[in-house]
Amino acid sequence: MNSNKTETIEPFHSPWWCRGPHCQTLWPRLIRRQNRPALERESLELPDSDFAELDWLQTSHNGPIVVILHGLEGSSDSHYIKGLLNLIAQNTNWRAVVLHFRACGGKPNRKRHSYHAGQTEDVDYFIKRLQSEAPGADIAIVGYSLGGNVLLKWLGTHTVPENVKTAVAVSVPYELAKATDRLNRGLSRLYQQVLLRSMRETYCLKQKLINLGVKKPLNKIKTIRDFDDKVIAFLNGFHGADDYYQQSSSRQFLKKISTPTLLIHAKDDPFMVPDIVPGGDELSESTTLECYDHGGHVGFVQGAWPWQANYWLEKRIVAHLRSQLDQYGDQSFASYQ
Repeated sequence: MNSNKTETIEPFHSPWWCRGPHCQTLWPRLIRRQNRPALERESLELPDSDFAELDWLQTSHNGPIVVILHGLEGSSDSHYIKGLLNLIAQNTNWRAVVLHFRACGGKPNRKRHSYHAGQTEDVDYFIKRLQSEAPGADIAIVGYSLGGNVLLKWLGTHTVPENVKTAVAVSVPYELAKATDRLNRGLSRLYQQVLLRSMRETYCLKQKLINLGVKKPLNKIKTIRDFDDKVIAFLNGFHGADDYYQQSSSRQFLKKISTPTLLIHAKDDPFMVPDIVPGGDELSESTTLECYDHGGHVGFVQGAWPWQANYWLEKRIVAHLRSQLDQYGDQSFASYQ
């Protein structure tokens, strides 16, 4: 299955002008300017009468399908999603689709329960639907942050269809308790507040349509751990945040993954602590970990100068997918920025 028609990507090295974890994390979000490629929205009806939103890359190609899972409160508008979609659109003959977690596509979902870091059922349903609707197509799955945790748990706990050829998981919170505790310390509390604001807005909108029964007012919740305890765990049948974290953290499932999987992580990720990264003895033979000293959270920005910023992460992902999928685009992305 592997082909010699692949791109060589050097290991990541942070540039002099973007060294720290916060610069790496915030630069692609706040400074990078990019348009989102043309997408076609589809509503995915789920077996429990709820729904999720799909955004398909508009293309006439009929190649492999890349399924993309976003992070906490992310969407197809997230900077890392737009970067990957643009690179796929310009340099391959692949199809691509963003699977939004419930309520992340712009509309509240119908049910009281919500998406969370261990909710694998929707991914499983969608992949199996793809398998039946496009039986000859190879599938690859890319997950970022919370979406990466969902992906790894799914790979380690479900029967993965044979046409799922590979997966990539980026900046994964392998141990959810450690990640949420890290977000409540130092400058990382700024990320926590941004995420909490979005989470409160999402659930306030949902509360206008459904009586969620959450006992603590959302505006009184000050940390993600408290939100996970009072809202996420409550709505999804867990016995509090600790139970949710224990059942949903992906680190315990890595050994069971049989699909060729690439893990990309930075030790200075401001959403994590260094010892959240799994050791080699925790990985299956089909799993490869690339852990770099720098790169931030879903960052990995390179380039000789700030005005020549180069986004290594999406190139690395596409290079890996090229090495595993049967069909390839004809263009090089070496000069893509």
